[in-house]
Amino acid sequence: MLADLLRRGELVVSIYGLGYVGLALAAAWVRAGAKVIGVDIDAAKVERLNSGVVEYLEDDVVEALSTAVKAGKFSATTDGAVASIRSHVKIVAVPVFLKKSPTAIEVDFSALTSAARAIGAGLKSGDLVIVESSVPPGTTEEVVKPVLEGASGLTAEEDFYLAYSPERIMVGHALKDITENYPKVVAGVGPKSAQVAAELYKLVAKKGVIVLGSTKEAEFEKLLEGVYRDVNIALANEMAKLANAMGISFRAAREAANSQPYSHVHKPGSGVGGNCIPVYPYFLMWAAAKYGVELPLTRLARLINERQPEEVAFAVVRAMLKHGVNPSTAKIAVLGLAFRGDVDDTRESPTYGIISTLLRLGIRPEQIVVHDPYVKQDRQLARWGVALLQDLEASVKNADVAVVSTDHSAYRIEVAKITAHMRTPLVIDARGVVKPDPATYSIDLGRWP
Repeated sequence: MLADLLRRGELVVSIYGLGYVGLALAAAWVRAGAKVIGVDIDAAKVERLNSGVVEYLEDDVVEALSTAVKAGKFSATTDGAVASIRSHVKIVAVPVFLKKSPTAIEVDFSALTSAARAIGAGLKSGDLVIVESSVPPGTTEEVVKPVLEGASGLTAEEDFYLAYSPERIMVGHALKDITENYPKVVAGVGPKSAQVAAELYKLVAKKGVIVLGSTKEAEFEKLLEGVYRDVNIALANEMAKLANAMGISFRAAREAANSQPYSHVHKPGSGVGGNCIPVYPYFLMWAAAKYGVELPLTRLARLINERQPEEVAFAVVRAMLKHGVNPSTAKIAVLGLAFRGDVDDTRESPTYGIISTLLRLGIRPEQIVVHDPYVKQDRQLARWGVALLQDLEASVKNADVAVVSTDHSAYRIEVAKITAHMRTPLVIDARGVVKPDPATYSIDLGRWP
């Protein structure tokens, strides 16, 4: 059995997609005793990894993979078929993209099917394929399985095993999420696939394994986690808006409400970013349409959160006008480009929505400076002509307004440390992280422009 190979240190695992998820998975399997082959279409990334250069936010991932490269336990390649031939287990962690238009939602499976074809070209009897990408329910059975069988000439559950096990990580502690923090959810296209995958993951995940009845059920579970958070954040954003209108502290009310065990109200903010929560509701809406089911609550929550960056931008302009600051000449410092605190991931960041709205309202690119201690360069800001800095003091120097868009630890400071360098001491905290003074506009303290 494959679990026995892992116990003996003889299991070879290939991981398709070496992004935030794939590299954390590689580190987890290396630590469990497997030899890992990483597969990615980015030849430059592959070359850097093979030379021992691991670019990742978490030190434990960097250490695990750097050590594994030196020991010959981890290597990377762009040839997915060869990696499939050389491995017993193939884990797919490539992205599934969303295409939205005013009239339709489309799901782009091209990266997933490309990986499946490469795996199928090298698939052998007794191998295990595990899809970990977040996908619409039904994808493993309806999209991946036919491609694997067509490319290999083998039959799932009879000749090879096929399972779905959603990644459940948050960048910043991704490796611990896999190995320590949460149980692993697993499902197979049949009972044998489920058993083989579960036995393997029991040797990786210390919190154990939850086996669901079908891959569709496991795919749905993953999206359910994200939609719960999206709806909850939308509720928080809406209720914070009301609390501010009434001049009361949403933060105090929320903390009191959450002292009751059935209340889990999230925090309001500048919007919802990342490649997960903003996407999962659309995956479910896309799937629901095939069954003739409407999801009005899911859709409305998504719309509320998508509009939130615009609401923040409008608040910035209102605050400037209220304090006699001319928007046409003001310097605006936006604090935070990453979609959440203490990471460098900018995918779907609300900051882009704030800036694009300001530009649409007539603010010129040269009036805006973005600060982020983790993000060193950004193509979208460069296209707009908006400066990106890593020095906080330089970013807010002579600024007329500072907008806190990301909850980086660097912003959990006395507001005076920001305003001391500004021309106009006007701070709008859309994440409720700075230690405010009575003049600070904070989204959750009952004072919002």
